[in-house]
Amino acid sequence: MKKKGAGSWHDGPMTEPAGAVTAALSKSDSTDSTDSIDSTDSTDSTDSTDSIDSTDIPRTGRTNMTRVTVIGGGYGGIAIAKALDDVAEVTLVEQKDTFVNHTAALRAAVDREWAERIFLPYDNLLARGRVVHGTALGVRGTTVSVAGMGDIEADHLVLATGTAYPFPAKHLESSSIIAKARIERAHTNLEQAGRVLIAGAGEVGIELAGEITSAFPATEVVMLEAGPDILHNRDYKPELREAIRFQLEQRDVEIITEDQLVALPPVDPGVLSPFRVTTKGGRRLEADMWFRAYGSAAATGFLGENYDEIRHYDGTIRVDDHLRVVDHPGVWAIGDITDVRETKRADAARAHAEVVATNIRSLIEGRAATAVYTPQPEHVVLPLGPDGGASQVLRDGVRVVVGPEETARMKGEDLLLGYIAKALGVKS
Repeated sequence: MKKKGAGSWHDGPMTEPAGAVTAALSKSDSTDSTDSIDSTDSTDSTDSTDSIDSTDIPRTGRTNMTRVTVIGGGYGGIAIAKALDDVAEVTLVEQKDTFVNHTAALRAAVDREWAERIFLPYDNLLARGRVVHGTALGVRGTTVSVAGMGDIEADHLVLATGTAYPFPAKHLESSSIIAKARIERAHTNLEQAGRVLIAGAGEVGIELAGEITSAFPATEVVMLEAGPDILHNRDYKPELREAIRFQLEQRDVEIITEDQLVALPPVDPGVLSPFRVTTKGGRRLEADMWFRAYGSAAATGFLGENYDEIRHYDGTIRVDDHLRVVDHPGVWAIGDITDVRETKRADAARAHAEVVATNIRSLIEGRAATAVYTPQPEHVVLPLGPDGGASQVLRDGVRVVVGPEETARMKGEDLLLGYIAKALGVKS
């Protein structure tokens, strides 16, 4: 039996998440996935009326080149910036002071070594272009207004701002120092917690449960899911759910489905403070700390009212088959913010970037933009710690489910660090 923490639960999220970063970077120029995570959220705001052009920030001697601005330095953002660096005057606008490998963020919450490794510098990403650290405040045509820097004009604007998602799956802090401090507090609290509630049994909640039970096997974990099953609203094979559920039960994880909280716990996620909550089904749950594993939101608020007609209720924006933003000439979108019907994954963001880079190259060379994006069948790499998990992958166009060993080889052991470090020009 596992150790008992403060209180006990009797029988607990609410809704499951939109997905976590799962797949890998694969090409030499580069990617949530399980997102995807490619994300930059506009949370800071300062007014500025100054204008930035090619003379404001030192360049490498290039003139009269097509200007491309990419907003968002996540998986898709770094891929397209790197892909166009040799043919265009590229500016990457990113709020955070480092790249955050959100694929490994859940591992970082339980492993202090990984808490350092998920933050990688942008310094070596571009050979010719520039990375500007600042918050995008608004967009007019292909011009973006950046807090404290004014306007950056471009011929092509690529929106790659990703999604916001609750801690610890994503870190929205601009400062890596602050983000690391929050991770350290959560890790210290997990070391002392006897019982942890995870609200949500989608990809993120499951992966988090796997990380906690791998690092702290004596800690009890209870998962509360509003849907009828884990991973319930994804087009996954039943064998995947069965494999994941079996492994979680082997770790003594309690899985409660078709129920949700009446109200959120009275303490912040990741904070050690015993609490009691009630579910709509009448269960009373007690735990020492909790995490929210649902509530993805596309980071498109900075786009303003002129995007309202093409923006959906979840914040995603309409794109055509070429990934051009509908009714906005010269503007493209990639990654989680698009309304492409597929799970938000890092590999999907990377594939989007390849299509848009091909199209912009064609336009630079005086040809038509003909590259189109076709969503792939649903797949996921879902580790449960370093040596557990299961995955749904494509083999010769057929969806198959593989177990812990192969899942670990694909993602669980290194969590894409090697691929991402190579893309950023960083020694892993």
